[in-house]
Amino acid sequence: MAELSGKSIIGFQQGGGEASIFGINPATGEKLQPGYAAASGAEMDRAVDLAAESAASFGKSTGADRAAFLRKIADNIEAIIDDLAALAPQETGLPEGRIRMETGRTCGQLRLFATVAEEGSWVDARIDHADPDRAPVPKPDTRSMERPLGPVAVFCASNFPIAFSVAGGDTAAALAAGCPVIVKAHHSHPGTAELVGQAVIAAVKDCGLPEGTFSLLYGPGREIGQALVQHPSIKAAGFTGSRAGGQALMKLAADRPEPIPFYAEMSSINPVFILPEALAKRGEALATGLHGSLTLGVGQFCTNPGLTIAANDASLEPFVSKLAELVGGSPGATMLNPGISDAYDSGANTLGGNNTVDIVAQGESGEGQCQARAALFRTTADAFLADESLGAELFGPSTLVVTHDGTDKMLALARSLEGQLTSTVHGTDADLEANRELLDVLETRAGRVLINGFPTGVEVCHSMVHGGPFPATSDGRSTSVGTNAIHRFTRAVCYQSFPDTLLPAELQEANPLGIRRMVDGVTS
Repeated sequence: MAELSGKSIIGFQQGGGEASIFGINPATGEKLQPGYAAASGAEMDRAVDLAAESAASFGKSTGADRAAFLRKIADNIEAIIDDLAALAPQETGLPEGRIRMETGRTCGQLRLFATVAEEGSWVDARIDHADPDRAPVPKPDTRSMERPLGPVAVFCASNFPIAFSVAGGDTAAALAAGCPVIVKAHHSHPGTAELVGQAVIAAVKDCGLPEGTFSLLYGPGREIGQALVQHPSIKAAGFTGSRAGGQALMKLAADRPEPIPFYAEMSSINPVFILPEALAKRGEALATGLHGSLTLGVGQFCTNPGLTIAANDASLEPFVSKLAELVGGSPGATMLNPGISDAYDSGANTLGGNNTVDIVAQGESGEGQCQARAALFRTTADAFLADESLGAELFGPSTLVVTHDGTDKMLALARSLEGQLTSTVHGTDADLEANRELLDVLETRAGRVLINGFPTGVEVCHSMVHGGPFPATSDGRSTSVGTNAIHRFTRAVCYQSFPDTLLPAELQEANPLGIRRMVDGVTS
């Protein structure tokens, strides 16, 4: 395994300081070595200053150069996959197979953004030619395109130590756009962060890019994280984490003298609606699929289905009985860290202690620390609508079944929901045709609406939307997965009456890059 320094990566230099942050094996409580030193205020300032100094040159680099850089990062990460597969499970409790899968996804995502940067049409080039003879006033020549914002702060997620962390989606999107990135490592997997950080900084050097293109900082979230978001040279930030943490940073970003865009993924219960005919025809299969979805990754995916809504008719009880059987037989499993484990236990106890909620089934207890028991709860539509606490996210392997007595009550449940990452509907063709209004409502509540599937897992592709109305994310117009994420870190600039030689290549008359553009209202 590559040697771990226990230090921040500040451009091409290591940080200093004494170890104060240690990864913890969540299954055993073992303190892992090495310990990591928190970046000082001066070191954070140095990282941001380097990023600001590099922003102009990196922002003007070609799409081909940025594509080569992203592909080099992917190559470097693949070269250490065995090291990651050995270390990350110790820090997170996740199995080796999951780490290998996540590493593959991350490298695929980096290469996907490389193709976007290289092809170049993402800049949305628009050209309107001058018309000096237009009356009553001449029309000027105007041309616009997306340009990078500048240095971006990225916060690593606890539940995806690779795919939503150092070289994850926000980092890939920002680098593809031409923005330097400063990553705040997550305390749960500091060694994994350093391994990936070493792979990224090696790619910076190999590709001859400016020193400030990338840095990785360690430190207490409230101190380093808040300071990063408030630093005047940071122009945007991406965050995946808790609702409380996300909202606190959102406020700091908005209250700056120069407010910046802050993209936070925070909270989602991902409701699953099961329509009557589907429940009658395939109830057992639905129970099996739902169980697999809610327990996948110990329920620590941001898209695990925490809410299941079905009509209280003759088909309901066999479905609930089968789901209870499966949940009851679920083995205990290790959660990511003590904080997440304690929050799950507390939330499950609170939900189970609500006098309108029944505990239908609980899984087996695991051995060791940070063990989660799968759980199945049940309540009624009237109780759910009367108590907003029942709609709170319970991050772990559980779901709350809410029963209703007809379409009107089902629609009331749908309309009562906060913003979600996903909403799912299971139905036959006849069910779906009869419930178009439900689909219309869910479109207003979620970033991704699924039919006859399960929400856990996110396809990394051009069309994916992994976002949603608040509080699923801070800005429902955005996505953290899919190539539209590049626009998180750009802004449009219009060039009026520029000589052709002074225009960016994307806007020059001859279209030297051969990209797709809109010219006088026609896209080709």
